[in-house]
Amino acid sequence: MSSGPLLSCDSSRARLSRSIHLPDAPDTRVLTSTWMSLQNAFDQNKPQPLDLKLTTFKSLSQFPSLDDIQTHTELSKVDARASRNSHVQVVRALPAYPESLYSGRGIVMLAGGKYSCMAATGLGMLREIGSTLPVEVWMKDEQDEKAGWCREIVQDGMVCRLLSDYMDVSKLEHGYQLKINSILFSTFQQILFLDADNVPVRNPDGIFESSNFKDTGIILWPDYWKHTGSPLLPFEVGLSEHASEMLREDQTAESGQLVWDKKRHWKALCLAAYYNYYGPQHYYTMISQGWAGWGDKDTFPIALRSLHEDYYMVPHPLRTLFVNGTTQGVGMLQADPINNEQYVPMFLHANIIKWSIRDFLCVGCPSDSGDPKDPVAVSFFEKPEYPINKHLKQHHRIFNLEAMQALGIDPEPLIWKSMEHAACRSVWQETELCARTRAHMTLVFGHEFRPAGTMARLLGYGDQVCIKEA
Repeated sequence: MSSGPLLSCDSSRARLSRSIHLPDAPDTRVLTSTWMSLQNAFDQNKPQPLDLKLTTFKSLSQFPSLDDIQTHTELSKVDARASRNSHVQVVRALPAYPESLYSGRGIVMLAGGKYSCMAATGLGMLREIGSTLPVEVWMKDEQDEKAGWCREIVQDGMVCRLLSDYMDVSKLEHGYQLKINSILFSTFQQILFLDADNVPVRNPDGIFESSNFKDTGIILWPDYWKHTGSPLLPFEVGLSEHASEMLREDQTAESGQLVWDKKRHWKALCLAAYYNYYGPQHYYTMISQGWAGWGDKDTFPIALRSLHEDYYMVPHPLRTLFVNGTTQGVGMLQADPINNEQYVPMFLHANIIKWSIRDFLCVGCPSDSGDPKDPVAVSFFEKPEYPINKHLKQHHRIFNLEAMQALGIDPEPLIWKSMEHAACRSVWQETELCARTRAHMTLVFGHEFRPAGTMARLLGYGDQVCIKEA
């Protein structure tokens, strides 16, 4: 348990949120018209084939050999030429930047369904660490909404948007395709996009004022591995006049977080939308060939490369965080892009163990998945075989404190503070879940819970969460 003489009850979440101006909704007419012009160009210029066979490599633990990469995906030269011609036509048809549609800067997160509770953790953490940027939370349609949540997050300087208000979402068959449209449809000109399972561990607001962003207008983060795309991919997207290994030594991107200036890189964003529009049928397989990372993540750098636009790739390799005392990964710890010289962590993309209070401590809770075959959510607390089960039942930290201190951070107490908000004073509130959460926080971190003051009650924030500080 943490110990120390000081007890901090300051609530950045309540204090900062009151001063954040919510963005207006997008201009439906302009946004719909812009998307329809893109969709028409996409529909008229399909890559070939539209049923490109996805075959996984024999081993996903060993990086593919050059011979494997060259021969893995079967694609005829005729189809590759047809795809290249379609690509040329799409680039020619990309519309001009719509000056009236976007302004300002803010954070965009894609949530909905089972992802909303984990999104609540990352969104709460943004305010706990001092971010004052407005946030748009995008979801696919009304079925993705958690009843009451969108009204609730307004007090945190956040607003919900539905993709279905601006497009026919039936065109998007895979969840990976939703990310680009949430970025494209967001009202912000400059955006920091975060996946629903991304938990910031350092205030990211300064990124937009950094020289790395101002110089290029794009910041991307690295993934673990080099490129495994088809040699015909550079030919299809106009980077080469023939099949080429030119991408083989490129570092792939990890798109759990990205920063983008739409005005400076509008056409590259639209081109990435084309790759995602036909992602499941063609481009995701061309880019990864079924090795690790099939999905949207590398459509962004490929679009930038295709149009010869500069971007900044964070030079620091990501680090994997592990469950304390085990070799079980939790997620990817990505670096602060402002610091070129030294690795300083900023984002925990918790792609393995999702930090949702329902996934952690709920017992017998109804599922948020929307699947009638999955009516009850079984939490880590209920799964003895899961690596963090004993940490939850025996009240231990998930992260190793010494390892965190060596990195200059200790995000776990604040992450739990954000999850306590969901368990005790949100649409996910449940009496036993709240009690279980608070008991764990008290025993592990020395949290205390004090009755809310008048202002906190009026704002709906409930009891104060006080943290012992050394």
